[in-house]
Amino acid sequence: MMLNFFGKIFDQNQKEIDKLMPVVAKINSFEPEIQKLSDEKLTAKTAEFKNRLVRGEILDDLLPEAFAVAREAIKRIVNERAFDVQLLAAATLHKGRVAEQKTGEGKTLAAAVTAYLNGLSGKGVHVVTVNDYLARRDSGWYGRALNFLGLKVACIVHEQA
Repeated sequence: MMLNFFGKIFDQNQKEIDKLMPVVAKINSFEPEIQKLSDEKLTAKTAEFKNRLVRGEILDDLLPEAFAVAREAIKRIVNERAFDVQLLAAATLHKGRVAEQKTGEGKTLAAAVTAYLNGLSGKGVHVVTVNDYLARRDSGWYGRALNFLGLKVACIVHEQA
């Protein structure tokens, strides 16, 4: 009975992953083109995406190209490249779902990619963690890449008494 329950959970997770793999393939298809952009043209993508939103596209329409842009900015500024598993997690977060990753699997990188896409709307994005150290470190670290792309990043931490 219990094994059947866990089997259904894992089957459902695999179904979700299978649905998102074409999205990851589309993100990856943009990589060669995005890599060739100068810093100026890469940062100009943010204004382009915002204009496309004004013209009626939605964030889901922009997701593959915007994720590719965020990945390239993070690679240039932080010297880290988002792998497919991190892009899967980022797409999952964008859908408002929970993405479970183990320590060291790039949770913050996935969140930064998602924050870029959702920040394009101008409504603001909050990434929440209970770890003040990681909040400070990663808002500075990945924040540099998001600043490079034209977004503003700030960090609020709980002050210890």
